[in-house]
Amino acid sequence: MIGILIISHGALGNSLIHAASHVLGTRPVAVRELGVTVRDDPELVLPRARDLVRELDAGDGVLVLTDVYGATPGNIAMRLLEKGRVEGVAGVNLPMLVRALTYRNEPLVTVVEKALSGGVAGVLHMNAEHCNGEH
Repeated sequence: MIGILIISHGALGNSLIHAASHVLGTRPVAVRELGVTVRDDPELVLPRARDLVRELDAGDGVLVLTDVYGATPGNIAMRLLEKGRVEGVAGVNLPMLVRALTYRNEPLVTVVEKALSGGVAGVLHMNAEHCNGEH
């Protein structure tokens, strides 16, 4: 099973895990989050992130999800990546997380693809045409 680590600003990761638990009807195992605040020194957060990756890796790898590419959480996530063992995806959202959780018994490369497709497919412009004439 692929472990999943969310590294995000503040409590976003915890909120996403809570929401995914609601959608799935149970709290998924081997999913952790690491919230980063403005007061955190990234050099001090990095060892904790590495520890979490080690805890989550049961031999199949870890998917690291982060919120904003180039921001502090994303930069920490980048330093964890190891091709084929620890892969990362930025722009985490609930559809991405649910998709990753749904396919996490597949190989890591497949989980990355499913996370990306779930994240993209979950973002769309809602307009009057989507409401079937109800306002």
